[in-house]
Order: sequence, then structure tokens, then C-alpha cells
Amino acid sequence: MFKLISLKFLSAAAVLTLLAACAGPAQRPDYTAFKKSQPRSVLVLPPINDTADVKATYGVLSQVTLPLAESGYYVVPVAPMEETFKHNGLTTATDIQQVAPAKLHDIFGADAALYIKVTQYGSVYTVLDSTTVVAASAKLVDLKTGDVLWQGTGRATGKEVGANVNLTSGLGLIGMLAQAAVKQIAHTLTDDSVDVAALTSQRLLSAGPPDGLLYGPRSPKFGSD
Repeated sequence: MFKLISLKFLSAAAVLTLLAACAGPAQRPDYTAFKKSQPRSVLVLPPINDTADVKATYGVLSQVTLPLAESGYYVVPVAPMEETFKHNGLTTATDIQQVAPAKLHDIFGADAALYIKVTQYGSVYTVLDSTTVVAASAKLVDLKTGDVLWQGTGRATGKEVGANVNLTSGLGLIGMLAQAAVKQIAHTLTDDSVDVAALTSQRLLSAGPPDGLLYGPRSPKFGSD
């Protein structure tokens, strides 16, 4: 009997220990390669569009330069980047992201390249509401060595940037259904995805803890990571 109780106690203790470990603070990513590389300039490649919205690639691409610059990096201008690829017969994001890192370094002279994939872009509808969602993942690659220096994800919704205001309070079911229909029409006529993409890009590419980019050499916080 005592042995059975002891085993139960040990099992419970093991479960509590496991739960405590899971609830602990998340470990920071390994920045060893990032710190060794110390990139100063970044080439942003056109994002791969993994959504049904044809505007996703350029909607996100138009918003990524600012947070990278604010994080302390020189960003190769988007227009010359795109023209260079066009002159070389590359017009799709998938083909561009398959170019060898060393080749990209030879052409643009950048230290690192940012590879982005858009996983959500555009309106999401429910019976009583709708909003805009933009989500993306990214990785920073050293163009000299091909090493992955950093990886991350970001997501934002229209509600978070004020694109949708909840006016359903006090409305009956008919009123809420009518409101949802109006929102769907509004999403069709106006594209607020670019504004949401700006917040997504900020969350994805801002430097600092717990798992963001390291501060670049143009940031006053450079070396404080």
C-alpha cells in the first residue's frame, strides 16, 4: 500500500515538474551565426505568396523596408532590385528566391537577404463579423556563407490597426448580420490589407527581445543584444 502511494506521489511530482518546465520562459534563439556575420546591408527578396490573394507579394514587400531600417540596417531599394531581376528574366518570387546566395551577393553586394513567405493576406469572414488578416514568416540568410542567421513569424489583424470598429454592441441578430454584410462590401471596395501588412512587418522585423532581429550597425542599440 505504501509503495503504491509512493509511486503515485512520484508520478504526480514528475507531471508537475514537466508542467513547470513547459510554463517556464521561452529560450532565446541561437544568435551565434548572426553575431559572427554582423550583416550591415539587407536585400529583401519578393515574398512568396502562399495565399489566394494576388496582391499579397507586393502588399507585404511595400512595408518591410521601414522596420528593417529602424532596426539599423541599410536596405537595398526595392525598385532597383526588382528591375535587376526583370532584366535577368526573373519575374516570380519563387524563381527569385531560388537564386544562389553567392550569386545574389555578387549582383547586389548585400551582406544578407531576407526571404519572406506570406501565409495569410486579406479578408476573413464569419457569420457576424469580418476582419483583415496578414501573416508571414521570414528568414535572414548570409549571402556569403548561405547560413540562416535568423527566422521569425508575424501576424496582425485589421481590428488591431483600427481597420474595423466593433459597432455590434446593442444590435440584435438582424442588425449584426446587416453589419457583417456592410463590412464584407467595404472589404471588397477598399483594400486595408496594406495597413495590416505594415503592422505585421513591424512585428516580424523589429529588433530586440525575445526573438527579434539583432540590432544593426545603424542603430544606437547596436551590440546591446
